[in-house]
Amino acid sequence: MTGTAASGFSRRGILGVFAATTVVAAPTYSNAFGFLRGAGDVRRIRMYSGRTGEMLDTIYWIEGDYVKEALKEINYFMRDWRSDEVTKMDARTIDIAAASHRLMDINEPYMLLSGYRTAKTNAMLRSHSSGVARNSLHMRGQAADLRLQSRSVSQIFKAASACSAGGVGKYSRSNFVHMDCGPIRHWGG
Repeated sequence: MTGTAASGFSRRGILGVFAATTVVAAPTYSNAFGFLRGAGDVRRIRMYSGRTGEMLDTIYWIEGDYVKEALKEINYFMRDWRSDEVTKMDARTIDIAAASHRLMDINEPYMLLSGYRTAKTNAMLRSHSSGVARNSLHMRGQAADLRLQSRSVSQIFKAASACSAGGVGKYSRSNFVHMDCGPIRHWGG
């Protein structure tokens, strides 16, 4: 039990998301896991924005189907707050964030630092930081930068990496983890 508490993972959390993580982490295998549909599977995302003061707590997937209205809420919540522009967020990114959250077995919502970014916002951020990619997946609605008060960057990074889906970047000095639905890769220190 001591190792469980130190790592931030619980046996219940790991077992509870094993099936969902498998389906989420490998969307191309979702048809192979069709037997899981109808088993009461629900996906929920909880976030707040320190920039806008908004909160989001929504079930966005029920028994194999995305909930359109919930995805619209997510799109608006994850908008580029600097320009107030909204795009369709890639649900696979939300799946990775939700699976990571469940794996950590916590109730605290993520703090969203950055979701969608317009090309103009990305260029501005890039001019101030070498850590911003020129062709960032944020501009396609395929990435999110997230933080939790109750978990370290390393714990969040490990949970997201355990999903084996997309890119996971650890930004220890800035205290956040980047998650995206692009190719599987890991970086940061």
